[in-house]
Amino acid sequence: MDWIKLVHDPAYIERVKKTCEEKATFIDSLDTTICPESYEIALLAVAGVLRLVDALFKGEARNGFGLIRPPGHHAEKSQALGFCLFNNIAVGTRYAQKTYGVKRVLIVDWDVHHGNGTQHYFEEDGDVFYFSAHQFPYYPGTGQAWEKGSGAGYGKTLNLPLEVGTGDKEYLEAFETTFLPLAREFKPELIMISAGFDAHRDDPLAGLNLTEKSYRVMTEKLKEFARESANERIVSLLEGGYNFSALARSVETHLRALAAP
Repeated sequence: MDWIKLVHDPAYIERVKKTCEEKATFIDSLDTTICPESYEIALLAVAGVLRLVDALFKGEARNGFGLIRPPGHHAEKSQALGFCLFNNIAVGTRYAQKTYGVKRVLIVDWDVHHGNGTQHYFEEDGDVFYFSAHQFPYYPGTGQAWEKGSGAGYGKTLNLPLEVGTGDKEYLEAFETTFLPLAREFKPELIMISAGFDAHRDDPLAGLNLTEKSYRVMTEKLKEFARESANERIVSLLEGGYNFSALARSVETHLRALAAP
């Protein structure tokens, strides 16, 4: 709970708990449905992230994937949004920084939707580089190219808004030519991935046309980069993905690439 409170207001956390206990069917917005068990399951999701970070820094694993739900990257400091209750990747980032002395963390968000909650939490933090490639204009309406952070965090937010129909070729070209050079300049000590797979061409909730190829190539590129900069450490967390067959294939592709020598 102490780690969740670093990211979310205590009053909000209590409101999530009570709203679930009251057997409400949604919280804050109609797109964030809940059931009586949602609060406890969201706590377990965060706990899984912390356990995964521990595994990397205790030498039990080189990298890892959190097969968790609910997702997290839309959750704001005091608002549930877009299926998300607690911002899993933001909590995991702060945990790594404060528990293991990590300074610079790179967050790569390849979910088809912009991670508004993650960006807003870190946009003034110069030690966290947030990158998002997402369909735009689209839910939640944030993530335009001019959003680059503010104060000490200016230049540490990079948004790549993509048009409907963008496929593997254009997506990977932007990933390699626009994002990776800036990431190398940042020199992260840990890479965190908001691994949504709803940019897949078969996903019903969006309009990008990625195949499993993009997820394989991006994972391979990030692994190569992690060897250079982050002592191989990658924490990947499930976000979106709503065609179960496409989701399964994409996750398998991602896991095989993470597990490869």
